[in-house]
Amino acid sequence: VYVSGAVRAPGVYRLPADSIVDDAVTAAGGPTADADLIAINLAHPLSDGEQVYVPDRNDDTNAVNLSQMSNPPRSAADKPTPAPPAPVDLNTATADELEALPGIGPKTAQAIIEQRPYSQVEDLLRVKGIGEKTLARLRPYVEVK
Repeated sequence: VYVSGAVRAPGVYRLPADSIVDDAVTAAGGPTADADLIAINLAHPLSDGEQVYVPDRNDDTNAVNLSQMSNPPRSAADKPTPAPPAPVDLNTATADELEALPGIGPKTAQAIIEQRPYSQVEDLLRVKGIGEKTLARLRPYVEVK
């Protein structure tokens, strides 16, 4: 499995077939001091090829989007929406379009809308809850026209 995010030694780890997310985090050196372990399901069983992302407390996260492998959807209604194939315009995107972006939930989508207009993508930094890490994760999916 691939373990990334707020762990001491991110990387790919070979684990026994009956391993759970907690085993993967432990194999990656354990969580960092800023890790938000409440955002992921540490008891979820793993399968070959999965990714475990451990967010930190400073990330503005949507736990389903960030750890979809360690918190699998329980029904079709819970499935995370894939990020849009083309960048969305921050000045015209709907709340639903913004929520489809990695790490953006309803609260942050509304905050993005309320901070309009934007003259450049970097203006997202003025939105509460969006820092440099979140901006870097969003950059491929957003634009300003």
